Amino acid sequence: MKEKTLPIEVMIIEDDELAAGIYSEFISKLKSFKVTYISNNGEQAINILHRYKPQLILLDIYLPDINGVDLLWKIRNLYRDIDIILVTASNEVETVKEAIRGGAFSYIIKPVMMNKFLGTLTKYEETTRTLNKSEVFKQADVDSLFLSSENTTTQINKNEVNLPKGIDKLTLIRIKEKLLTLNNSINANDFADIVGVSHSTARRYLEYLASLGIVEISINHGAVGRPERKYSYKKGT
Repeated sequence: MKEKTLPIEVMIIEDDELAAGIYSEFISKLKSFKVTYISNNGEQAINILHRYKPQLILLDIYLPDINGVDLLWKIRNLYRDIDIILVTASNEVETVKEAIRGGAFSYIIKPVMMNKFLGTLTKYEETTRTLNKSEVFKQADVDSLFLSSENTTTQINKNEVNLPKGIDKLTLIRIKEKLLTLNNSINANDFADIVGVSHSTARRYLEYLASLGIVEISINHGAVGRPERKYSYKKGT
């Protein structure tokens, strides 16, 4: 019998209730994550952590009672086994440096795009699963863990200058964001209905993303007719 994998428990420390609600909604799209607590200030967060320890914290910098960087270091000193991702409007160099020094897994600058947010959590999940199932590593394995993750948007941006004919930047982003919300692979016809484009358009964009290594293609061999191609977002991209 296959052992059931427990969801990754997430605590959100964010004073903006609307933003915290949006993050929770994003996280609900990932079956392997679960929001357990939301705190709107540093004192409340520490009080919760004295009684409960999540695996991952999403932390804002601008809190009403403490700077998020100071809270990062406080949490790091008290609970070294809790991972932290910064989600903030702060883009100052020193803040980013402190986040790196404090061992933050990643740093997301507001306004938060769903694809970036979900891509970062997916990368976090893959990294933690790899760490938990392995006892020793080769150098190449360690290198892959320490390399900065690139989400789908970054990969698309690298190819924007040379987008092929028939591929529009905004439509490409729209297609990708819809893919991120799906839990299972899907054929081009069904995906076209979800996105609101023609079948040929959906297939053209899906095949293009597959050529970049962002989408995985699986072949479903039915009893009758030609094999059906199904598409899914490739985790870790």
